[in-house]
Amino acid sequence: MSTPGQPASPGEPGARVDRDRLGRLLGDPGLAWLVERVRRRMERDEPLTGPVTLTAPTTAERAAAERLLGRSPGTGRSLTVRLDAVDAVLRRSRISPGLAAAVIALTGPIARLTDVREQEANAWQDAYAPLATLPPELSEWADRLRQDGLVRRLARTPQAAKPLLINATTALRALPADPAVSLPAFANNTLGDAHALDDTTPLATVVLSGVRALTGFPDGSGTEWRREAWASAGLLRDALSSTVLTLGLRGTAALDWMADTGEPAVLTLRQLTHSAPSTAPAVVYVCENPTVLATAADIHGPACPALVCLQGQPSAAALTLLRHLYTRGATLRYHGDFDWGGLRIADALLRRVPWQPWRYTAADYRTAAAAAPLAPPLTGPPANAAWDPDLSPALTELGVRVEEETVLDTLLTDLAP
Repeated sequence: MSTPGQPASPGEPGARVDRDRLGRLLGDPGLAWLVERVRRRMERDEPLTGPVTLTAPTTAERAAAERLLGRSPGTGRSLTVRLDAVDAVLRRSRISPGLAAAVIALTGPIARLTDVREQEANAWQDAYAPLATLPPELSEWADRLRQDGLVRRLARTPQAAKPLLINATTALRALPADPAVSLPAFANNTLGDAHALDDTTPLATVVLSGVRALTGFPDGSGTEWRREAWASAGLLRDALSSTVLTLGLRGTAALDWMADTGEPAVLTLRQLTHSAPSTAPAVVYVCENPTVLATAADIHGPACPALVCLQGQPSAAALTLLRHLYTRGATLRYHGDFDWGGLRIADALLRRVPWQPWRYTAADYRTAAAAAPLAPPLTGPPANAAWDPDLSPALTELGVRVEEETVLDTLLTDLAP
C-alpha cells in the first residue's frame, strides 16, 4: 500500500484517479499555485506533508482552497494549506489514491531533479569528449575549458556544445599552420566553411583560446590583438599585416640598401613569401624589444651584425624569416625579457624554430638582477625555460623582472663590430 503523500504503484488496488472529479476539485485555477508547489516538492524528492503558504492570495484563490478543504482557510494576509489535509481529502473522496498521484494526473509525469541533473551532467561530459583527442600540449587548456564555463556560455546546451567542440578540436589539431596560410583558407580546408572562424562565431572564440594556449600568446583585446594571436599559429588575416623588424640583414636589393645605410627594415609576410633573402649570415641575433634594435642602429649603424626583433610574440612574418635563415645555415641567438611573459615568448619561439640563448640563461639573469637593485617584482603565473632548466627556478628565487632595456649596454657590446 502507498503511504500518505506518496503515489500509489500503478498496480495497486485503488490506484485509479477519477479525472473528472479531480479536475473540478484540484484542477481549479485558484489552486494552480498549490499544484505547482507540490510539483516542485516532488521534483526535489521532498515529503508532501506540512503547510504551504501563499502570500497575498486573491479572493478566487481563497475560495478554491475553501472548497477543497471544506472549511474557511482564514482571512489573514496569507493563505496556508496543509498538504496532509489535501491528501486526506483526495483519499477519503476516492478521487485519487493520494496527492502525488493527483498532481501527476493533472500535470503529467514529474522528472526528479536529481535525475535531470545527472542526465545533464552526462550530456555535458559527452559534449566535452572531443577534447580528449587534442595533443598533450593542450591538455591543461582542455581541463580549464571544462571548468571555466566558456563553452556553456557560448553553446548553452550540451547538444549545441558537442559539434562546437568537434570543430574546435579539428581546427586545433591542424595547428600551428606551417607554412602560414590565410585564416579563411584554413577554415575552408579544415572545416568546410571559409567563414567558420570569423570573429563573431562561438567557434572562433574557442579556437582562438586554444591557439593562445598552444603558442603562449598573451592576453589582450581588439582587432590588432586578434590578428596577431591568429598569426602566432600561422593563420593570417592578410599577408601585409604580419611584419618583422630587422637590422643589418642582407639578401635582397632592398635589404642590401637598408643594411648599407644602417637603417632598420620592416619586412611583411608577403615580401618574405615572394622574395626571401637569398643569403644568410653565420649568426643572427634575435631580440624581443624594438628599443634594442633601434639603439643598435643608432650606435653601430651599417656595422651592426644581423639583428631581428620580434616586437613581442613572434609573428608569422618573424617565424617565416627565422625559419628561412635557419634552414640556410644561420645560428639564431635569442635574448628576451627576464620575466614570465618573456619566458613564454621564448618557449613559443623555441617550439617553432631552434635557437641558442644570447645572454639568456640563469647565470645571466642572476648577474643582471644583481646589477638592478630597483628591478620591479615578477607578476603572473610562472613559466618554464626549456633551453635552461635553472632559469625558471632562478626567477622564482629572486622574484624580480629584468627587461631587455636594463641590460642594453651588455647587448650592444655583443653587437659591436
